[in-house]
Amino acid sequence: MTLVGHLSELRQRILVSLAVVLVIMVFAFSHASDILTILKLPSAGSIDQLVFFSPTEAFSTYLKISFFSALVMACPVLLYQLWAFISPAFGKDARAQGTAFLGLSIAAFIAGISFGYFVLLPAAIKFLIGFSQGVLVPMISVGEYISFVTGLLLGCGLVFEMPVLSFLLARLGVLDYRVLRRSWKYALVVIFLVAAIVTPTPDAFNMCLMALPMLVLYELSIWGVKWSGRRG
Repeated sequence: MTLVGHLSELRQRILVSLAVVLVIMVFAFSHASDILTILKLPSAGSIDQLVFFSPTEAFSTYLKISFFSALVMACPVLLYQLWAFISPAFGKDARAQGTAFLGLSIAAFIAGISFGYFVLLPAAIKFLIGFSQGVLVPMISVGEYISFVTGLLLGCGLVFEMPVLSFLLARLGVLDYRVLRRSWKYALVVIFLVAAIVTPTPDAFNMCLMALPMLVLYELSIWGVKWSGRRG
């Protein structure tokens, strides 16, 4: 396929992805209040009430919730469009690999969001709200809260895609498991830096909560790359 053909295909797949996201956004907007209730559960016991400070904040927050929900629910379609675009680089067995790619990618994304929702988010909110207990009274903006929660959950979901991405790069001949194994010390530093960025709290406990699964994911990436090399 020519460069123009690749660009045309990419444009078509982006348009399909956007259409799916927009359709789900419309559906999610009508259930935004229920989704907000779900996203507020990790703050139970720490935040009693969310408030808004401008006439447009509630509406813009519902739009954020709808967009976040659309990204999560459209994940299978988005990943399929991505795989359909890059699959020619994987040869004749792309269809079999595509099933594994989609299944592992979706599972990793859900695992990341679940980890963020059930483990990291409650600990982070409890730490941040309790940091100035007795001195300041928390009055949390619903817009800021939703931006905080959705950003953290999406970050966790993307971080958990590390083994799948490593496998794909190995199949393309970009990564070698020996390089990953030799770079363990550097990866350790990078992992803790990423954990410090993704984790919204400055304390070591929550940073380690994020860093530990990333270390496990890095080791899984090494074995995935090694397995990919054997298959290749």
